[in-house]
This record gives sequence, C-alpha cells and structure tokens, in this order.
Amino acid sequence: MAGLLRWLRGPQAGWPQDLGAGLALTAVIVPAGVAYAVASGLPAICGLYATLAALLAYAAVGPSRVLVLGPDSALAALLLGVVLPLSGGDPQRAMLLAAAVAVVAGALCVAAGLARLGFVVELLSTPIRCGYLNGIALSLLLSQLAALLALPATPSIWAALRQAAPTAWPLAGALLGLASLAARLLLKRFQPWPTMLVVLVAATTVTALIGDAGHAGIPLLGTLPPGLPRPGWPGLHGSDVLPVLGTGLAVAVVAFADTSVLSRTYAARSGQVVDPNRELVALGVANLAAGLWQGMPVSASASRTPVAQAAGARTQRTGVVAAAVVALLLWLAPGLLAHLPLPALAAVVVASALTLIDAATLRRIRRVQPGEFWLAMACSAGVVVLGPLQGIVLAVLAALLAVLWAAWRPHSAVLGQVPGLAGFHDCARHPEAHTLPGLVLFRWDAPLFFANAEWFQAHALAAVAAAPGPVQRLVITAEPVTSIDITAADMLQALDAQLQAQGITLALAALKGPVKDRLRRHGLLDGWGDERLPRTVDEAVALHRLGAHAAGG
Repeated sequence: MAGLLRWLRGPQAGWPQDLGAGLALTAVIVPAGVAYAVASGLPAICGLYATLAALLAYAAVGPSRVLVLGPDSALAALLLGVVLPLSGGDPQRAMLLAAAVAVVAGALCVAAGLARLGFVVELLSTPIRCGYLNGIALSLLLSQLAALLALPATPSIWAALRQAAPTAWPLAGALLGLASLAARLLLKRFQPWPTMLVVLVAATTVTALIGDAGHAGIPLLGTLPPGLPRPGWPGLHGSDVLPVLGTGLAVAVVAFADTSVLSRTYAARSGQVVDPNRELVALGVANLAAGLWQGMPVSASASRTPVAQAAGARTQRTGVVAAAVVALLLWLAPGLLAHLPLPALAAVVVASALTLIDAATLRRIRRVQPGEFWLAMACSAGVVVLGPLQGIVLAVLAALLAVLWAAWRPHSAVLGQVPGLAGFHDCARHPEAHTLPGLVLFRWDAPLFFANAEWFQAHALAAVAAAPGPVQRLVITAEPVTSIDITAADMLQALDAQLQAQGITLALAALKGPVKDRLRRHGLLDGWGDERLPRTVDEAVALHRLGAHAAGG
C-alpha cells in the first residue's frame, strides 16, 4: 500500500488535475473494457471488473506515475483462443477461465519480478514483436468481422456468411457497424481525446432512434449485472489446467512487453527512472487483483495512458478516481450500457486491431535487414495459422534461434592496409587493401564458444590458405572476443599445434583481460611470450616486421 499512500499524499496542488483526468479517463476505460471483454468471448462485465481491480492495484504498487492498466486488444485474441473452445458457450465458465488466466499471468509476473527476470522481455526483438503483434491484429480483426456485420457468432466469418445467406441479411446492423468503424478511423486524428466514447454514444443514439433494434437485426449489449464483484478463487476443471497455464504464460510475456515499453516511454518524458523488475511485480499484482475479482488479464495500453496524460494526470490518483467512477457505474447505473449495439463495439475493436498493424516498422526492417523481415512475417503467419498461443511460442523460439544463429555464424574478416586510411580494414569491403607479406590478420567479431569454435577454426585456416604467399604468423585480432569457453580454448590449442606443424606462429592481439585470465587457467598460454600476446594490432604488425627484418638481415 506504500505506493497508493505516496500518490494520495502527493502534491496537493495536483488534486484538481488528477480529478479531472480521472473523469476524462473514465470516458475511455469503460467502453474499452466492455469492447475488449466481448472481443475475448467474455461477458462485458468481465472487462469492467478487470478495469476496476487493475486501476486500484496498480495505484497501490505501480512505479509509473501515469500508466493506466486495463483490458487490451493485444490480449483479446490470446484469451479468445482458450475461452471459446473450453467454455462451450457458458458465460460463467468463460469468466472463470479468463480469471484463472489472469491469476496465472499475475503469479508468473510477480515471481519473475522478484527473481529479477525483467530482462527476459528483451528476447522479443523488434522484428519478432512487430510480427507477433501484426499477427494478433489480423487474428483479432478476423474474429470480429462477424460481430461487425451483425452476423451470428460462429467459428469463422465464412460460416457466419453461409448461415446468414438463406435468411434476411442484417443490413441495419451491418451498416451501423461499418459506419461506426469509419467514424472511429476518421476521428483518430483527434486522439488522445475519447473519440471511442463519441462513436459509441452516436451508435447508441442511432439504435434508439430506430426503435426495435432486435427486429432491425442489431444485437445489443444488454443490462450489466448490478453491484461490485465478490473476490474469489477461480475454480478449474482438470482438463483446463494446461491450456490456462500456457495462455497465462503467453499473456504474461505480451503484457509485460507492452507495459515495459510504455512505462519506459512515459518515464523518460518525465525524467523518472523505472525499474523493470518492479514494473513486472506491479503488473503481476494488477493481474492477480483482476483475476480474483472475476475479471480478465490486463496490460498497459497506448490508447488509455495518453488520454490520462493529455487530461493533466500527475499521479496514480487519476486511476483511483477513474476506478471510483467505474464502481459507481456498476453500483448505481448497471443498465446505462444496455442499448449499446454490439456491431459498434466490434468496430471499436477492429479499429484498435488496425492500429496494431505496424507497416512502417515492417518496411524499415525490410530495408535494413531483409532476413529479419521474413522472420517477422513468419511470426505473423504463425499467429494467424497456428493460433495466438502457438504463435507466441513460435515467436520466442524464433528469437532464441536468431540469437543463436548470430552467435553461431558471426562475421569474420581478413584485415589489410588501405592507402590513405589509418589502421587496418576488412579486405572484403576494401578491394584496394593489401596485406603484409607473411602476415595474416584475422578478426573474429563475436565471443568464442562451443557452437562457433569449429566455424572459427575453419575460417582461420581458410584465411591462411588464401594468403598470396607463405605465412609466418597468424594474428587473431581478439578485441571483439568478449568471452571464451573451454571448448573454444581447446580448439585454439589444437589450432596452435596445427599451425606450428606448418611453421606458422599463432598470436592473439588486443586480448581482453578476463579472456586472457581464462586462457591462462586453461594452460593455452603456457610458454607464450609477449610477442605472441601483443597489446594492439599495431604492436602485432610491428613485431612481425621486426621479426621479418631480423630474418632477412
């Protein structure tokens, strides 16, 4: 509770701004919570329960002054993948499943934060995160097309179209959904103001003017259950445990990735430093609270936090005010949203899904590194074809493989002198470069370990074989080698013996202290003089020239 007390006791001059920002924030979090709950296959009330719990929990322990947590579009597709097949159309069972996922995600985040594992999110590189979110956006868009067109809920949009074909097409509902989508997209320029609320109020007004919405083919949200949620532990069937655990892990990774990026962004703007491990714990506590209050998983959102900041939010008192307004809505006016048309809610979700698609980043990735572009596309395809849960597993595996590949097959170069340029440069990039007779300068741009040891040896020997004349000395310019393991040290020992048999001396230039210490403990450097361990590349070249001059003299 220390965090909550800190915000409540904050600068008294900021109370009016936080109060106004909290009221403005309510205009976004209520429709967003309802929309993302429905998009996740859950009763609408589930989103409001989660919003209420997350706001209060994060205000109590969250490190960011203005970050706003709640249901999010990036999590909707993940939840839909477990709720839809396991709930069997039972709304109460769907709520239990969502709450259980939130509890699992929260527990994992708290445990990871306490273990100081906040760095794990760095495994999701920009291409992989971009590809994953693009896939989530496409999955979410496809899942909402039927609701957008006021078609019956079916496993796919094509099934919904076939089912609606023999009967009258719900034209009024479809037009309302498409018009709401167009309005939401057109009003994007007025962000961060609550344009979502404007669209939903307008759609509700149109529905009221039509009269009999059901006869016109416009499904409505209906009255929400009155009162506040009762905290409780979500029970599960035995067959639900593995899917819920897997989805909870996926939710934890995605939620922390989004929350971490937003938290750092807003902290930098205000000159605040945020500990990622503390942020991870706060996110976990918010998800635990949401799950125990019959809610759904929560994350930070790029749509809610800017509203709070633009409205003048200074502390987490803004979230407390917004939570109080949501509680009053549930307690005093649960029927306020009864006439909200579901096609308009779907339009809000589809518009949010479209904003997740980051074509600009994809173009930049393709321009800078085409290989990573195809990695991003593979992640997107994995999410759409295999599903969000399998997609995030694929994304993490792809990230690990990308890291391993970069370390397994790093760049290496033979160095030479370029006329007019100081130092020594990659001969492959400078065809005009020339090497010194009898000397091969071989640079290895990575740590040396078991996975790339043989690759190093093969390339070093190939550099010697490609030399234009007899070689007396192979110098490894080892400054980029930041670490070495015993397998690589054994390889260097074997390489040294192989070169000595050919009359070639192996030297390690600019070797870092910790790497040199490890090689001494290994025994490789036993009997090596300073001439084989030059401190710089220039010193290695000077020693070679001195030796060549002595031999020639």
